[in-house]
Amino acid sequence: MDVRQLSALVAIADHGTFSAAARALFTVQSNVSGHISRLERELGVTLVDRSGGGLTDEGARVVERARRILNEIDDISADMTSRHAAVSGQTRIGVIGTTARWLLPQLLRTVRDQHPGLRAIVHEGATSTLVPNVLGGQLNGAVVHLPVDDPELVVEPLFAEDLFLLADRSHPLAERTSIDFRDLDDVPLLLPPTGAPLRRVLDRAAAAAGISLRADAEVDGVRLLASLAFDGYGAAIVPATAAPMWLQGSFTRVTVHDLPRRVVAFVHRRRPRPTAPTLATLDALRTIIAEHGDEQAGVHPNAAAITRGKATATSATAP
Repeated sequence: MDVRQLSALVAIADHGTFSAAARALFTVQSNVSGHISRLERELGVTLVDRSGGGLTDEGARVVERARRILNEIDDISADMTSRHAAVSGQTRIGVIGTTARWLLPQLLRTVRDQHPGLRAIVHEGATSTLVPNVLGGQLNGAVVHLPVDDPELVVEPLFAEDLFLLADRSHPLAERTSIDFRDLDDVPLLLPPTGAPLRRVLDRAAAAAGISLRADAEVDGVRLLASLAFDGYGAAIVPATAAPMWLQGSFTRVTVHDLPRRVVAFVHRRRPRPTAPTLATLDALRTIIAEHGDEQAGVHPNAAAITRGKATATSATAP
C-alpha cells in the first residue's frame, strides 16, 4: 500500500470516475486503474464498483481512513516547511455558520496578508458535525459552540454571544420588545435537536427556571433555524449573529431576560499538536476577535463575559 494508491481511491470518491480522477491527479486513466487494482489485490476486497460506478462499502471505509492519512502527510509537510521560514502550507478549519458570516472575511484577509504561503480550507457546519471531523483528523480545528465534552480536544473560548427570540412579525410574541424567559413556558418553538450544544444550554436554563421548552420542530443548524423564523414558520432562540442588526425584514428580535449567553470556542486535538498553519490561523482569530469582536452587536469578547457564559455552558452538561 502506498500514497499513490490511496490518493487514487480518494480521487475516485471525490470525482466519481476513473477518468475524472485521473484529470484531478494530472495523470492518465491507466495509472489510476493500476493503482486501484494493486490496492484491491493487497487488501483482498473490491473497492470500486466498475459496473454501477462509485465505491463499494469496503471502498468507502478505506477512503475514510485514507483521507486521514493523506491529511496527516500534508500536515507533516506544512510543519516542516514552516520551521525555519514563513508559515506555509494548508490548514483545514471548520466554522459554525453564524460566526463565519462576520469572522471569515476578516480572518481570510488577515491570513493572506500575514502569511501569503498559507492556504485555509474552510468547512461550514454545525458543531455536531464539526467536532467529529476534528477528532477524526479531517479538520485541523474548528470554531464551535460550547459545551463540547471530549478529553481528546483542547478547547479555547473565544467570545460570548447574546441569545434572543427571533420571530416573524405575525407571531404573537413579536408584538413585545422583551419578555421573561418564563414567558416561553410550553410555547411552541423551533429548537436545536436534543443533545446539541445550544439545546443543552437552553434545557439546563429552562430546568433552572422551572419551565418546559416545547419543540415545534428540531433543526440542527442555527442558520437554518433563523431562516425558518424569517419565513414565518415559527419563533426560534438564536444567537445575535444569526440576525445581525444590519439585516432588516418582516421579523423582529425579542430580548429574553435571564436567557444565558452562548460561548464560541476554537477546538483542536491534543495529539498530534496543531500544525504551524493551524497555530497561525488561531493566532489571527484571537487578534481579530480581540480588536473587532465588540463591533458585532451582541458579541462579548471580554474575559468576564466569556467566563460567565462558559460557566453556563459547563453547567449544561451536569446531570
